[in-house]
Amino acid sequence: MTILDLNTYTKNTRVIACIAVMISLVAWTVELMGAVYVCPYCRVQRSVIGMLGILLLLPFSTHWVTKYMALVIGFFGAVVAANQHFMGWKKISSGQFSFNENLAIDPFLLSGFALIIITGLVALIIKQKPS
Repeated sequence: MTILDLNTYTKNTRVIACIAVMISLVAWTVELMGAVYVCPYCRVQRSVIGMLGILLLLPFSTHWVTKYMALVIGFFGAVVAANQHFMGWKKISSGQFSFNENLAIDPFLLSGFALIIITGLVALIIKQKPS
């Protein structure tokens, strides 16, 4: 098992789906507890990650309708994450960028990770073959 081998991820889709759902639940919990500021971009991204995780867990995740739903939901989440991430790049270009004091809640980093996670989850759902 190696981290760079695609077969590692395709063989462990249930684990990855559970991790995605947990990421979503933890992120929502942290916001609802008031530990982070309310961010509509972040809300969309964490919701999309959770929904894609749930789609990956469904027994009919190999059906074309599920794959289509994953593409639509994932595309929406990826566009939102890319827009938020690009705002950081605009600040970098204008010389006004600075990381958040707490890197764990830095929107530039989190939107980048969300973009990676969303794209990966959609790719896993699309790659699934009927058993």
